[in-house]
Amino acid sequence: MLDTMGDYPGFFERLLAGNDFDFETYAVVDGTFPSGPRACDGWIITGSRHGAYEDHPWIPPLEDLIREIYAEGVPLVGVCFGHQIIAQALGGQVEKFSGGWSVGATRYTGEAGSKTLNAWHQDQVTLLPPGARVLASSPFCQYAALAYGDHVYTIQPHPEYDAQAIGILLETRAPGVVPSYMIEEATQRLDTPTTEADEAARIAAVLKGTPA
Repeated sequence: MLDTMGDYPGFFERLLAGNDFDFETYAVVDGTFPSGPRACDGWIITGSRHGAYEDHPWIPPLEDLIREIYAEGVPLVGVCFGHQIIAQALGGQVEKFSGGWSVGATRYTGEAGSKTLNAWHQDQVTLLPPGARVLASSPFCQYAALAYGDHVYTIQPHPEYDAQAIGILLETRAPGVVPSYMIEEATQRLDTPTTEADEAARIAAVLKGTPA
């Protein structure tokens, strides 16, 4: 998939194009961290193949950075792994969900309105952090979108994944990992209209300082 579509930074640069953002990438999995919470005007923590609960040397300093960003009031957005690690850093719990996988176009409802976005996860937030506000849920994922104060917004599904990206994942990553019936059902939903443009606008607004 990386050869075809690029990595997470490219996904988010495309998703947020037109907002006059300048992007800087920190590969925290390689131990590359910013100098502090104000090194950038806003932050996005993307997805990852790692679990937030796994024992990696870069997880504790990332959690420390998240708490510093939150305390300083700097805009912060988390997507999938980012959604999970922010919840964990702020006192919640993340687990490999006993209910299994969620893949493909999925509808969410709640305070943030109705949205349909592409999911790709087994891990999820299972214990809500203190002070978090639930903005969206699905029958499978209770805490699908969260806000903390007015400057942190996180979401479990992937607004940066369009139908093409999900199709590639279903062909290359899913076999042998995701149950075959779920692959078939998600493939049948590839033409489902999604609301990633609305989600991109929301993420951009949070990064520009609009309350989450």
